Amino acid sequence: MADDLASLDAVAQADLVRSKKASPLELVDAAIARIERTNPELGAVIHELFEAARTQASGALPDGPFRGVPFLLKDLDAPLAGAPFHAGMQFLKDRRYVPPQSAYYADKILSAGFVVVGKTNTPELGLTVTTEPAAYGPSRNPWSTKHSTGGSSGGSAAAVAAGMTPVAHAGDGGGSIRIPASECGLVGLKPSRGRVSLGPHYGEYWSGLVASHVVSRSVRDTARILDVVAGAMTGDPYVAPEAKRPYAEELRAKPGRLRVGLFATLPGGAGDPHPECVRAVRDTAALLAELGHDVEESHPAVLDRTAEQTRGFMGIVTAWVAAALAGWEEELGGKIDASSVEPGTWGLAELGRAQSAAELIGHLKWLGLFTREAASWWESGFDLLLTPTLAVPPPEIGALGGSPDDPFSGIEKVLAVIPYTPAYNLTGQPAMSLPMHWTPDGLPVGVQLVAAYGREDLLIRVAAQLEEARPWAGRRPHVWAG
Repeated sequence: MADDLASLDAVAQADLVRSKKASPLELVDAAIARIERTNPELGAVIHELFEAARTQASGALPDGPFRGVPFLLKDLDAPLAGAPFHAGMQFLKDRRYVPPQSAYYADKILSAGFVVVGKTNTPELGLTVTTEPAAYGPSRNPWSTKHSTGGSSGGSAAAVAAGMTPVAHAGDGGGSIRIPASECGLVGLKPSRGRVSLGPHYGEYWSGLVASHVVSRSVRDTARILDVVAGAMTGDPYVAPEAKRPYAEELRAKPGRLRVGLFATLPGGAGDPHPECVRAVRDTAALLAELGHDVEESHPAVLDRTAEQTRGFMGIVTAWVAAALAGWEEELGGKIDASSVEPGTWGLAELGRAQSAAELIGHLKWLGLFTREAASWWESGFDLLLTPTLAVPPPEIGALGGSPDDPFSGIEKVLAVIPYTPAYNLTGQPAMSLPMHWTPDGLPVGVQLVAAYGREDLLIRVAAQLEEARPWAGRRPHVWAG
């Protein structure tokens, strides 16, 4: 049974516990065995919490909907009290940093009955779209180990795609749930701003750009776990519109006839994405039409102002990078200089320090105007926007890095990969990557669906419809833990 468990999603594993066909300890032991067997090749799990997980699984677990199901936390965004937290930084690794307080997200995961068996790899401070931190080395894609897993939730995506655990935590500040979901053949939903609390450590992170959820292999796992982690906590600065019913109920709901905009070219008239990405999005558009939806070439005009978006996004993020390094200096003591972090991290922090307060406020003012203009497209009568998730299939490991002499040399490469994802961190809208296509050489290529703010329900309905029409659950990567 241990190997068979690798193919089961979290809902199915929870059903085994509920029906007493398996115990929590059996599920956890099986997941640990899969991690030990598979992780050396993939570098997905960097902190093993095996003994604590066995103790937890043997005890009185909360009687939540996922009682006994093994889970992995990304080593960023959601600290777990008593477990290592390094955020991809050698600085924190050298100090063996352990946070004294858990994130609300982690508390909710534990309250649902999940058992955390480890923590996953991430780039330093989550600042790039490939998971290759100097502190821990690269995570490798189970579909092809010479290719990237994406980032910044690349360790989580590699682990789930390989069958180590059915789901894992992921966070998204510019695409970091959707990018690894696309590159590893998974479902990745970035929730609306304020849907999932980032407390108690943050009211907002990256000025509202960052959201937390999971990467999964099924739409139902994504929906049911959103029911677990959604909900504002005391003092949160944003509160997403309350769902009309549990997201699990949206899985069975018919979406009706929707008006879907198709955006299959590069923003700003810069040509076309990779042919496999075009094929993925146009095939999905044709499938949506077959399912009764109206699909037409259209997208918010503001998305074509790419220089403006890059300037605003980078202005906000670099300020937060500078603040993050200053915060770690204050909390742990010791000076962080250019030798303490990767060249790209230091370069971004330097840009952040060079901004004035007035410049940062200008970026935040622009953010509000950009959000209003983008949202007006949905107000004009469209229900969803369909785009490629990425402009290229998974790049090879090492392809997106900068050089020590020029830390910014990788930024243009990175931005060329992700022209479709950061806009919805800026607007706070929910966006979802679905594994709708594989290249002839077996690499996953995702497509992205975007809904109006607060409309995760609509994304889940359509995603479930697409999953039923073109199932992906039976696909197995080259490296499989089962």
